[in-house]
Amino acid sequence: MSAEPDLWHHYGRERAASERAVPAAFHWTWDQGRGQDTGPGAEVLGELTGPYVADLGAGAARHAAHLARYHRPARVDAVDASAAQHALATDLYAHLAPRLRLVHADVVARLRAAPAAYDVLYSVFGALDFTDPRDLLPAAASALRPGGRLVFATLARYVTGEPAAAEPVPARVPARTPGGQPATLHRWVLHPHRWAALLVAAGLVDVVVESLPSAVDTLLVSAARPRHAVR
Repeated sequence: MSAEPDLWHHYGRERAASERAVPAAFHWTWDQGRGQDTGPGAEVLGELTGPYVADLGAGAARHAAHLARYHRPARVDAVDASAAQHALATDLYAHLAPRLRLVHADVVARLRAAPAAYDVLYSVFGALDFTDPRDLLPAAASALRPGGRLVFATLARYVTGEPAAAEPVPARVPARTPGGQPATLHRWVLHPHRWAALLVAAGLVDVVVESLPSAVDTLLVSAARPRHAVR
């Protein structure tokens, strides 16, 4: 793993101290005042009885825990590169093993090492926001089985209200090191047409990008790996 400071060290710690139950619902939108409590649910992922699923940038694994408890996937891998987030997830939801598997790993490296391993990949303001899509999307495409789907929620525009970027150039957003020193994260906030073009370039098909109204407007994006090799 990277020797760089864990910039997710502080994220979610207060919530984890008071909200330890497996979430009873799965939501894709983000409201700064109310949290993720609106919009469609897990049905967006399609049939969840039997597939192998991975949450990309799972954080404390709340969404993955919901799927493991309330649905019937063969397994849900909650993948996150942050040691702190992996520790939170382990503390909260290790009891859901083996249906839930908590994976401390770089998401791109994990996907590249797992060709055709998953039926469903998803991200809720997770790795798709904070990893260069030119690296992540091809890795996701290779990790999907033929006909498998990638679904993710991401910002439709910057939280400042500025429009999303037309090119895959990240914004710099403030973060903190474990010791509290100021640091910077990269976040990709892209125009719908750019997401669509990147997904197609990665070899994915059936691309759909829709806007979900919320306090922070959300794009819900889905695509699939072709069922048959493209000639």
